[in-house]
Amino acid sequence: MSKILLLGSGELGKEFAIAAQRIGQTIIAVDSYENAPAMQVAHGFEVINMLDGAELDRIVAKHKPDFIVPEIEAIRTERFYDYEKQGITVVPSAKAANFTMNRKAIRDLAAKELGLKTANYRYATSAEELQKGVEAVGMPCVVKPLMSSSGKGQSTIKTEDDIAKAWQYAVEGSRGDVVEVIVEAFVKFHSEITLLTITQNNNPTLFCPPIGHRQERGDYQESWQPARVSDKDLYEAQDMAEKVTEALGGAGLFGVEFFLTDDGVYFSELSPRPHDTGMVTLAKTQNFNEFELHLRAILSIPIPEITLEKIGASAVILATQNSDNPTYSGIEKVASLSKTDFRLFGKPSSRPYRRMGVVLVNDSLETPIEEIIEKAKKTATLVTVNP
Repeated sequence: MSKILLLGSGELGKEFAIAAQRIGQTIIAVDSYENAPAMQVAHGFEVINMLDGAELDRIVAKHKPDFIVPEIEAIRTERFYDYEKQGITVVPSAKAANFTMNRKAIRDLAAKELGLKTANYRYATSAEELQKGVEAVGMPCVVKPLMSSSGKGQSTIKTEDDIAKAWQYAVEGSRGDVVEVIVEAFVKFHSEITLLTITQNNNPTLFCPPIGHRQERGDYQESWQPARVSDKDLYEAQDMAEKVTEALGGAGLFGVEFFLTDDGVYFSELSPRPHDTGMVTLAKTQNFNEFELHLRAILSIPIPEITLEKIGASAVILATQNSDNPTYSGIEKVASLSKTDFRLFGKPSSRPYRRMGVVLVNDSLETPIEEIIEKAKKTATLVTVNP
């Protein structure tokens, strides 16, 4: 069986580690702090600064993995090319990890090289450059660090007074050591979707049924599957997703985000790994959840088909206070509900708006999706994260 070095050990990494252990793989979980969620279920762990190339080299040499699986952005990803030369498989590929861990690389690939429809955008390395970028794309506009996740550092500029605050917030929320932001025109969309796209070695690209989601502060609050998407828009999104994942190469699951507008489909972002909105697949909406699909693609285990089994929704459980020993109340209320489940991630500390868990709801395919979304939202409010 294979040894997998998991770089990043949050809730997504934890579910991936569980899926890997179920079929006998060895997982070494890595993160910048002890007792991260995936470390709690891994065979071994390392605590390092993954932006330190020498430290990365050290643990790769120590563990001699067959696969390196990135789960977060803050990694010295340029080292991946050397690991590939050593015969280690980087998931999905060194190129994919490098391009998608930095919004600049993936956006330029999508818009300039592949010609995909995206929002008008500019880059800025200072508050002054941000001012010029805002003038170019117009207001309202969205500012994001080039390296961040879960909405950290993201804000909307609506007036001139917002520009300086947006710059400072983006710098504070940036992951890694790149002090640069992207400012993009606000797209008038009627919905957002995540299209989980699975690339395989010597097999066709597969797509999961589209996932709808709602965001606040740049971070998802609820997701549901399937999202309502016209055949025309779904075909357009699948075509874009296949083009960009083919250009990046490798095998694995990508979370590709799109805006759906009256003017068609706009490419938004891409993650080279299971996606937070894809946690709805833990509600048994599909025959394989997104973590199992990622693992099977990596290991070249056949995936004969992806089928929609139920409709489902997820809603996040958020902390409201800082704590070094969070506890939970209300779980028994969630457990008493039919067709409902939950996950607590086991994060050792909490802070306001930190995602600490998720509730999962499903029902038959005939049930209106709006009912399931509302049930998930209400169920999530039953759980309290205590300091």
